[in-house]
Amino acid sequence: MKIKLPAVALLAMIVPGPAQAAALSEAEATFLDQLVTASAVLEQRCTGYQVDGSGSVQLGARLLGSPDAAMAMIDAYAAAIKAFDGESYDPGKYRPEVAEAARRTFRQVRTDLIRNPTRACADHGETSVARGLLRRY
Repeated sequence: MKIKLPAVALLAMIVPGPAQAAALSEAEATFLDQLVTASAVLEQRCTGYQVDGSGSVQLGARLLGSPDAAMAMIDAYAAAIKAFDGESYDPGKYRPEVAEAARRTFRQVRTDLIRNPTRACADHGETSVARGLLRRY
Protein backbone atom coordinates (compact mmCIF):
# COMPACT_ATOMS: atom_id res chain seq x y z
CA MET A 1 0.00 0.00 0.00
CA LYS A 2 1.44 3.34 -1.05
CA ILE A 3 0.76 6.44 0.98
CA LYS A 4 1.00 9.62 -0.94
CA LEU A 5 2.84 12.60 0.49
CA PRO A 6 -0.23 14.89 0.62
CA ALA A 7 -2.07 12.33 2.79
CA VAL A 8 0.87 12.19 5.22
CA ALA A 9 1.03 15.99 5.31
CA LEU A 10 -2.70 16.17 6.01
CA LEU A 11 -2.38 13.61 8.80
CA ALA A 12 0.49 15.56 10.34
CA MET A 13 -1.66 18.68 10.37
CA ILE A 14 -4.55 17.05 12.26
CA VAL A 15 -2.46 15.17 14.84
CA PRO A 16 -2.48 17.18 18.07
CA GLY A 17 0.62 19.17 19.03
CA PRO A 18 1.79 17.05 22.00
CA ALA A 19 1.71 13.92 19.84
CA GLN A 20 4.08 15.66 17.44
CA ALA A 21 6.40 16.83 20.21
CA ALA A 22 9.90 15.46 20.37
CA ALA A 23 10.52 12.82 22.99
CA LEU A 24 12.69 13.62 25.97
CA SER A 25 16.01 11.85 26.16
CA GLU A 26 16.48 9.50 29.10
CA ALA A 27 18.78 12.04 30.78
CA GLU A 28 16.29 14.87 30.23
CA ALA A 29 13.43 12.78 31.59
CA THR A 30 15.48 11.83 34.66
CA PHE A 31 16.49 15.41 35.42
CA LEU A 32 12.98 16.72 34.82
CA ASP A 33 11.50 14.05 37.10
CA GLN A 34 13.91 15.02 39.86
CA LEU A 35 13.30 18.73 39.31
CA VAL A 36 9.53 18.32 39.41
CA THR A 37 9.70 16.14 42.53
CA ALA A 38 11.70 18.81 44.36
CA SER A 39 9.33 21.55 43.26
CA ALA A 40 6.32 19.52 44.46
CA VAL A 41 7.96 19.21 47.88
CA LEU A 42 8.29 22.99 48.00
CA GLU A 43 4.80 23.60 46.60
CA GLN A 44 3.27 21.43 49.34
CA ARG A 45 5.27 23.45 51.89
CA CYS A 46 7.11 20.52 53.39
CA THR A 47 8.94 22.07 56.32
CA GLY A 48 12.70 22.19 56.49
CA TYR A 49 13.48 22.35 52.75
CA GLN A 50 14.56 25.13 50.42
CA VAL A 51 15.86 25.33 46.87
CA ASP A 52 19.52 24.63 46.19
CA GLY A 53 19.86 26.45 42.87
CA SER A 54 23.52 25.74 42.28
CA GLY A 55 23.05 22.09 43.24
CA SER A 56 20.21 21.82 40.73
CA VAL A 57 22.35 23.20 37.93
CA GLN A 58 25.26 20.93 38.91
CA LEU A 59 23.02 17.85 38.89
CA GLY A 60 21.55 18.86 35.54
CA ALA A 61 25.02 19.48 34.11
CA ARG A 62 26.14 16.00 35.21
CA LEU A 63 23.06 14.37 33.67
CA LEU A 64 22.74 16.51 30.54
CA GLY A 65 26.37 17.29 29.78
CA SER A 66 26.57 21.02 30.47
CA PRO A 67 25.28 23.80 32.70
CA ASP A 68 23.66 25.38 29.62
CA ALA A 69 21.65 22.20 28.97
CA ALA A 70 20.61 22.12 32.63
CA MET A 71 19.49 25.75 32.51
CA ALA A 72 17.58 25.09 29.28
CA MET A 73 15.63 22.29 30.99
CA ILE A 74 14.99 24.46 34.05
CA ASP A 75 13.79 27.26 31.75
CA ALA A 76 11.55 24.84 29.83
CA TYR A 77 10.02 23.66 33.10
CA ALA A 78 9.51 27.27 34.22
CA ALA A 79 7.83 28.08 30.89
CA ALA A 80 5.56 25.04 31.29
CA ILE A 81 4.51 26.20 34.76
CA LYS A 82 3.78 29.71 33.50
CA ALA A 83 1.81 28.38 30.53
CA PHE A 84 -0.23 26.11 32.82
CA ASP A 85 -0.94 29.02 35.17
CA GLY A 86 -1.95 31.26 32.26
CA GLU A 87 0.97 33.64 32.75
CA SER A 88 3.09 35.04 29.95
CA TYR A 89 6.16 32.95 29.10
CA ASP A 90 8.91 32.82 26.52
CA PRO A 91 7.53 30.59 23.74
CA GLY A 92 11.09 29.84 22.63
CA LYS A 93 11.70 28.07 25.93
CA TYR A 94 8.39 26.19 26.04
CA ARG A 95 8.58 22.52 25.10
CA PRO A 96 5.30 20.58 25.03
CA GLU A 97 7.02 17.30 25.90
CA VAL A 98 8.47 18.92 29.03
CA ALA A 99 5.06 20.29 30.00
CA GLU A 100 3.38 16.90 29.59
CA ALA A 101 6.06 14.92 31.45
CA ALA A 102 6.17 17.51 34.24
CA ARG A 103 2.39 17.45 34.59
CA ARG A 104 2.36 13.65 34.99
CA THR A 105 5.18 13.59 37.54
CA PHE A 106 3.81 16.53 39.50
CA ARG A 107 0.38 14.89 39.80
CA GLN A 108 1.89 11.65 41.05
CA VAL A 109 4.18 13.28 43.61
CA ARG A 110 1.56 15.76 44.79
CA THR A 111 -0.97 12.98 45.27
CA ASP A 112 1.57 11.11 47.39
CA LEU A 113 2.29 14.28 49.38
CA ILE A 114 -1.41 14.91 50.01
CA ARG A 115 -2.25 11.31 50.99
CA ASN A 116 0.57 10.96 53.51
CA PRO A 117 2.29 14.32 53.97
CA THR A 118 4.62 13.36 56.80
CA ARG A 119 6.06 10.27 55.13
CA ALA A 120 6.04 11.68 51.60
CA CYS A 121 7.63 14.98 52.63
CA ALA A 122 10.43 13.07 54.35
CA ASP A 123 10.88 10.59 51.48
CA HIS A 124 10.71 13.03 48.56
CA GLY A 125 12.41 15.85 50.46
CA GLU A 126 15.38 13.78 51.59
CA THR A 127 15.75 12.24 48.14
CA SER A 128 15.85 15.75 46.65
CA VAL A 129 18.43 16.80 49.26
CA ALA A 130 20.59 13.78 48.44
CA ARG A 131 20.45 14.69 44.73
CA GLY A 132 21.37 18.31 45.44
CA LEU A 133 18.10 19.93 44.34
CA LEU A 134 17.04 20.96 47.83
CA ARG A 135 18.84 21.68 51.06
CA ARG A 136 17.71 21.52 54.65
CA TYR A 137 17.36 24.62 56.75
